[in-house]
Amino acid sequence: MSALFELLRRILGFKEEDGDHHRHGNEPEGTNHSQSFDPIRPTSELNLGRTGFGRTPSSHVTYPFKAVPSGSPKPFPSVSKPSTATSGDPFVSGTKPPPISAHTNQIIAKLPRPSHEPSSSRVQSPSSSKATSHTPVAQERSARQYKLVLRAVSPVSPNQQKETVYVQKDTSPVYNIPKDIEDLMKRGIVPGVLQKPLSPSTYRAYFAALLYAEDFYIEKWTDFILKDVTLELHQLTIDKNIRDHDFSREKVCATFVKFKMDSIPERRPFLLSRDFVFAKPLDKGETQFQGFVYRVEKSSIVLAEFGDDFHSQHHSSSRYNISFSFNRVCLKRAHQAVEAATDPSFRNFLFPECPPGRDLFALPCLYFSNDGLNSEQRSAIHQILTLKGSAPFLMEGPLCTNGLHLSRTGIVVSEAVSQLYQRSKDHRILVAAPINKTCDVLMRNLKKEIPDSEIFRANAAFREIHVVPGDILTSCLYKEESECFACPQLEELQRFKVIFSTFVSSFRLQNEGIKAGHFSHIFLVDASSTSEPEAMIVLANLANKDTTVIVTGAQGNRSGWVRSPIARGNGLRISYFERLKEFTPCKNLDPAFIARLTA
Repeated sequence: MSALFELLRRILGFKEEDGDHHRHGNEPEGTNHSQSFDPIRPTSELNLGRTGFGRTPSSHVTYPFKAVPSGSPKPFPSVSKPSTATSGDPFVSGTKPPPISAHTNQIIAKLPRPSHEPSSSRVQSPSSSKATSHTPVAQERSARQYKLVLRAVSPVSPNQQKETVYVQKDTSPVYNIPKDIEDLMKRGIVPGVLQKPLSPSTYRAYFAALLYAEDFYIEKWTDFILKDVTLELHQLTIDKNIRDHDFSREKVCATFVKFKMDSIPERRPFLLSRDFVFAKPLDKGETQFQGFVYRVEKSSIVLAEFGDDFHSQHHSSSRYNISFSFNRVCLKRAHQAVEAATDPSFRNFLFPECPPGRDLFALPCLYFSNDGLNSEQRSAIHQILTLKGSAPFLMEGPLCTNGLHLSRTGIVVSEAVSQLYQRSKDHRILVAAPINKTCDVLMRNLKKEIPDSEIFRANAAFREIHVVPGDILTSCLYKEESECFACPQLEELQRFKVIFSTFVSSFRLQNEGIKAGHFSHIFLVDASSTSEPEAMIVLANLANKDTTVIVTGAQGNRSGWVRSPIARGNGLRISYFERLKEFTPCKNLDPAFIARLTA
């Protein structure tokens, strides 16, 4: 054993595997929650003592960011499939985690793994760092510790005795909460950096503190248990596409498990759709059943989905202990993105001063595939076609999808992508959205113009295959042997002219070797529906000064996926789109920075 540890100490490693989740989300992995339901995100913000997002009149929007002068630098309950949780990020390799060891004496009956895009590998972060220094540098070192990752290696020769040997695969940052920030949050005190103006010099520390507040909240409620609970079965008639995403209007009757929590926010965790819920029968030893939260009603009534194994043993008199699991992978990805975004060369994306460049040789649009475009839409498309490089160009209008159809904004995005695709064989376009449904609806429309050989859909590794529309599945890579979605090899991936991904799953493209600047155009659609750090997962990893970035969003639309009161009250719900819209050039409706679709 000592020899093994000595070997581990000496050997260097390589890159950690990505943990696709799908956002706070677990997919992560915001949608137009008021209009449509995504299997990964709810139709409306859960009513847990907060106002519904997307309904805040602009006159009542408050900004915790202090002003800085512009010149300042799923499946049906009848389906059950084993699924296990591991620590670490096992999702990029395309190999599912191993089953729970027999000696644990624990039977877990589970639904298929939801692809929470933010996210869905239930990764538990290590406990907080014990560093005592309060300097910014010490805080950074304390937070950005590294996790040991091991991999099995084969015997060197055929004659060597068979045994499993582990070597260090790589070290990857683990963003532990700095001790001084943790101490403040335990006392309910807002960290000092959140009381300073947001500027290039405070950007990293500001958003890191907001993400630490989220992680602290999750950690606080990790061991929460509702004891001796009676579960009721509740029938609901829902749209079939909520479950199997077949884009139909068929209605189905579904059975949910209902239970009540304390209505006082301080006495129960802030639950989000697709959080994992565990039901442990009091009379069955170590047996427990895994489901996931469907929605929360009236602040305290939880509706959850469980599989057949649960329903086959449940009786109205059965009593359970209930616990929850919250995804952390999106927070880790967001920390990495915020850190990368503070590179000086990225400043014009965060605090734009120079307008986007213009291609003076771009030809005017003489033909539109959609004859119903109005003058505002045609003007916005022409603006997009002439853009060249940073800063980001904003387009304000309704969220991109209206149910299963494209909105005015979605039609502009679709037409602009189609025109860019046709104009140059060198264009490489990434269309990213907070949720799967927006990606799928946009992609379905564009597949009428773009052949399958030149379009690719990047999915979270463990997104359920049956929720992917059949015509979208032909543009995905699914590995039958490991039952997960994957990305092709780098050379093949680079050949696709248009790629669709959720914000969080876009990290997989970087993991495969796609470099910043590969994409000539990046569309961040419905960016108002999610937090700024989540949007940075796309931009900070895949954009450079030569990338043309288009950011769309809706007035008053905000993320409903922030749990921590400190984070909610200090700006984490304010999106990248909303913050830039309050920046001087966009606030003045400078047409070089923003287009509005009002008609």
